[in-house]
Amino acid sequence: MRWFNHVAVAGSIAAVIDPGMVPLAMLGSTAPDWMEWIGSTAGRKVKHRTVTHVLLTWLTAAAFFLLVWDFRGWGVAFAVGAICHWLQDSLTVTGVPVSWWSDRRTTLLGGRMRTGGMGEYILSGVVVLACGLAVFMFRAPDTGFVPFFRNWPELYREGIVDGAEWRAHRFEWF
Repeated sequence: MRWFNHVAVAGSIAAVIDPGMVPLAMLGSTAPDWMEWIGSTAGRKVKHRTVTHVLLTWLTAAAFFLLVWDFRGWGVAFAVGAICHWLQDSLTVTGVPVSWWSDRRTTLLGGRMRTGGMGEYILSGVVVLACGLAVFMFRAPDTGFVPFFRNWPELYREGIVDGAEWRAHRFEWF
């Protein structure tokens, strides 16, 4: 899968859970790939989709951050992004490893997707739309707060923003 799709899916899933998680989930969604690059620059050649793509590693990290220690949920957000990365890569033909001692790669749903193929973008689009709907459906009922989306006309009517700020932002969606 391409980084764009990893970032889009992890960011949208994190937005449903907690909007504050989005940046670190997006960073974590590319971590298995850039960790390979860091390992290669440190003198250890790391093959793609091997040690940095092990599901058990990221599940252990998430469990540690949930049960032992986490600073403001940053570790969990990063691990959730990496788990999203693993799930997306598991849909591809080459698959990814589940555990450290396994020599096989796992594919979900038959591993029908090809990296860079149209199916990858369709899947990412469906996940992003579903998460967007979830954000709108499960927003705070008493305040009507929707993360990332501001209702500029309503803010102007309530006197929270002035006319100049409303004119500057009236056509912005995010």
